[in-house]
Amino acid sequence: MLRVEDLRVYYKTLSGYVRAVDGVTFTLSKGEILGIAGESGSGKSTLVNYIILPKPPMVRIAGSIVYRGIDLTSITPGELSKIRYTGISIVPQYAMDALSPTKRIRAIIRDLTRGRAEGDIEEKARERLRMVGLPGDVLDRYPIELSGGMRQRVVLVISTLLDPDVLIADEVTSALDVTMQRAVLEMLASFRDTGIVRSIILVSHDIAALYQVADRIMIMYAGKISEIGPAEEVIGDPLHPYTRALIDSVPRLGVRYKTRRLTGLKGEPPRLASPPTGCRFHPRCSVAEERCRAREPPPARVGKRTVYCWLYTGG
Repeated sequence: MLRVEDLRVYYKTLSGYVRAVDGVTFTLSKGEILGIAGESGSGKSTLVNYIILPKPPMVRIAGSIVYRGIDLTSITPGELSKIRYTGISIVPQYAMDALSPTKRIRAIIRDLTRGRAEGDIEEKARERLRMVGLPGDVLDRYPIELSGGMRQRVVLVISTLLDPDVLIADEVTSALDVTMQRAVLEMLASFRDTGIVRSIILVSHDIAALYQVADRIMIMYAGKISEIGPAEEVIGDPLHPYTRALIDSVPRLGVRYKTRRLTGLKGEPPRLASPPTGCRFHPRCSVAEERCRAREPPPARVGKRTVYCWLYTGG
């Protein structure tokens, strides 16, 4: 469905470039839910937003994004707008604030689908609202009349009304309580299972949330991939030291504080305006070697996973 190859997206500032996404390569298969995790500043949101919403100050330095044989980095903004919401759609970060407060939900839907939808789009919207547990009269309400969870579900419905091939969901559970988080994740999975969308990229800083629904998980750190592979393997047997640190920082049900204490990473993420040489994680890594400081690790294949760490290169 989607192939991203050596993508480098920087932010242009007065003092130079900030290397937010720096050499990222991955694929998204039909029917797959790909989870992307990492701490704040790892490049997750920059990556997924550039795929379909490229705009300044983001600048593509290199790489390609291929959707159905079309390199999205080489087409015009007008051509890209025709793909947006029909081929690739996005639920943006802070989705609850993405709805215009001066328009009823019906008007927002009309603006989005004008000239792009077939059949009775309002009836389709009512059906989708019912799927996510909302009454049809939501169409006649203003966003301010809806709770946070209701707005989140409305944005999910609007983003999928044109049945996109790929749905990008960026931090869609971050502002919700635990019960609503689970409901939203189940909605996303049901959209994939019923064919409303064909594939999903789900971005979250919460690796436990991704584990609930993702088929594969990609871990990012400082603009680069640390590890990518089947969710069960990445969570159950993490290979990259950063992946292990992320998982060790997540509380586990039934484990008491006196029995096992949570651990955290020392230090801070690097400044991406002047990232460290070699592996970007080496200043915070407990097993770093001299080669980690000197050279960037190549991708290493371990079973079904790809790991960017010198521990697995065999060299």
